[in-house]
Amino acid sequence: MTAALIFNNARLVLPGEVVAGSLVVQGSQIAAMTDTPSSGANSLDLQGDYLLPGLVEVHTDNFERHLMPRPKVHWPVLPALLAHDAEIVAAGITTVLDALGVGDADSEADSLRGGSWQEVLQTLDYCTQQNLLRAEHHLHIRCELPAANTIDLFAPFHGHPRLAMISLMDHTPGQRQWGNIEHARTYFTGKKGWSLDKFERQLAQAAELQARYANPHRSYFVDYCRQLGIALASHDDTTMAHVQEASSDGVNIVEFPTTLAAAQMARELRLSTVMGAPNVMRGGSHSGNVAASELARHGLLDILSSDYVPASLLTAAMRLYQDGLTSLPQAIAMISLQPARAVGLHDRGALQIGLRADLLQVRMVSSPNGSTHAVVRAVWRGGERVL
Repeated sequence: MTAALIFNNARLVLPGEVVAGSLVVQGSQIAAMTDTPSSGANSLDLQGDYLLPGLVEVHTDNFERHLMPRPKVHWPVLPALLAHDAEIVAAGITTVLDALGVGDADSEADSLRGGSWQEVLQTLDYCTQQNLLRAEHHLHIRCELPAANTIDLFAPFHGHPRLAMISLMDHTPGQRQWGNIEHARTYFTGKKGWSLDKFERQLAQAAELQARYANPHRSYFVDYCRQLGIALASHDDTTMAHVQEASSDGVNIVEFPTTLAAAQMARELRLSTVMGAPNVMRGGSHSGNVAASELARHGLLDILSSDYVPASLLTAAMRLYQDGLTSLPQAIAMISLQPARAVGLHDRGALQIGLRADLLQVRMVSSPNGSTHAVVRAVWRGGERVL
């Protein structure tokens, strides 16, 4: 039998409390926890640092950002994946659902979400087989319902074992996330590099595409998730009716509700609410929608997502705790236990005997301006150190 790995002098963040003590790993699982030091040859002194469960990320666009670091700039897939994976683990994330978008009304041929993901899937499988990845990678496929090509582009993911979550998106300007047209214009001309003329052209045809494709495509993906038991998420719900429709479709995750009313309805219907960690750090939404901290204040926030900044996940959870909006165990559960359970991963997400030993050592460090930040010092996945 492999010698046990022992973590001594740690502050263990458990589901309901923080205790000083030690944790023992046997093989790939947590074998014991005590409030006194444990002895053994393979022992680590954490010097009073926090020991947390490995973070679980259900929605990050970071892989897409590495694949296309600038508008119209395509990066080779393998180095893009390895760079993304390294950044993910450095942020303390041991399980990641890589969010890949399918369907794009953009008429240009070099659109990332308007092309095939076949090479990406092949590279993910190859890197896993070669033991090149530090985090465990699953897939979250974001389906743009009004795009004509959404179902065709989804074909490579059909029945894929990595597929853990599907989200139903509708980015038609004038509703949901883009209820404010000016915010939409700023985003598409800024991040996506569209000209003002192109934005106006896309805006003119958006309503027609939505009327033609959104409902049939919604039905297709709702049926698909029901048949295969895949986690289904709605996206940018604004009204109570949006959330009620999502619930009737079998949605169990509400991503980025744009209003307090939508989040309240999600809680009433027992759906998990996801908000962006960058929203916490910025103090609000870049689209002018409800702030994540406001939902936390009302007890309506279940899961944080790093969205487009992997390092924001742990930092935002600590911010909620430091601001007195949650306890520390509650904040950590938002980035570990609760996202894991929402997508059906029941073998990880907490410091509990019998669960997988996905762990991270975290030290609180003061910056020159006097603020305090959580710094990831080391990461283990399945009992094996990966950082």
